[in-house]
Amino acid sequence: MKKSIIALFGLFCVSMSIAQNNVKIDGRLKPHLDKFFEYCKEYNIEYYDKLFKLKNIDVVDTLSVSPKGSTLGMLTRDKNNKVENIVINWIAMLDPQILMVVAFHEFAHYFLEYKKHICDDCGQIMAVINTSYFDIIKDWDNQIKTLFLDSPAYKKRKTVAYVNPYNSKNNLSN
Repeated sequence: MKKSIIALFGLFCVSMSIAQNNVKIDGRLKPHLDKFFEYCKEYNIEYYDKLFKLKNIDVVDTLSVSPKGSTLGMLTRDKNNKVENIVINWIAMLDPQILMVVAFHEFAHYFLEYKKHICDDCGQIMAVINTSYFDIIKDWDNQIKTLFLDSPAYKKRKTVAYVNPYNSKNNLSN
């Protein structure tokens, strides 16, 4: 009896672990997410554990759309204020370049830990409003460099210094 209870408990723990490692990623956003993760690797920013804390990265039709202003993307949170979804408005898909900027903006909020926007409308990925997504795309390499180097996640990352013991002043072979 005890062995079957222990086995059931073990099976429950394993299934909970597997369930928590399941994040639904909309295929239309997957190429942008993959590219974003390539940059994360380049800038030595951890993303793997954060990814599996999410439920969805999705294109939705529930965000506001209006002539006075639309919500093109956002992070949604659970009752404990933990981010559980990254959602992009379907309207951003009308242009592939707009979709890319909006996706990177939302990914940066979560993975790069941008809690706030950097300005109202300054021609940067992390602005509240972007009057020209196309200007951002034209300056993409610089935009990405700024996005990552100025991010809270980059600034707090742990770096390891490598010291070459053979170049020390105490080297006895001189």
